[in-house]
Amino acid sequence: MSALKTYILKLYVAGNTPNSMRALKTLRDILETDFRGVYALKVIDVLKNPQLAEEDKILATPTLAKILPPPVRRIIGDLSDRERVLIGLDLLYEELSEEDFAGNSS
Repeated sequence: MSALKTYILKLYVAGNTPNSMRALKTLRDILETDFRGVYALKVIDVLKNPQLAEEDKILATPTLAKILPPPVRRIIGDLSDRERVLIGLDLLYEELSEEDFAGNSS
């Protein structure tokens, strides 16, 4: 049995707004293309579950949070930039080169 990583993700949306729907569609496309069978996605509508948004300190929607594997990562926005989503979630780290970090000081 291979020890595949499982990715636990939460997508926080505010109702069925165009931005929320676009974020969900984009995320599902990414997950089904690259992470089929190794992810669990929970979609949380902050209008229906404001307490969850508050507990998780969600200030804007849509927000995508990668819960597992650690570290926790968050991306805010419609997730239209596929590469930014993968990098932001630490899903593309092995494909990055040092040039990608040249403009970012940590």
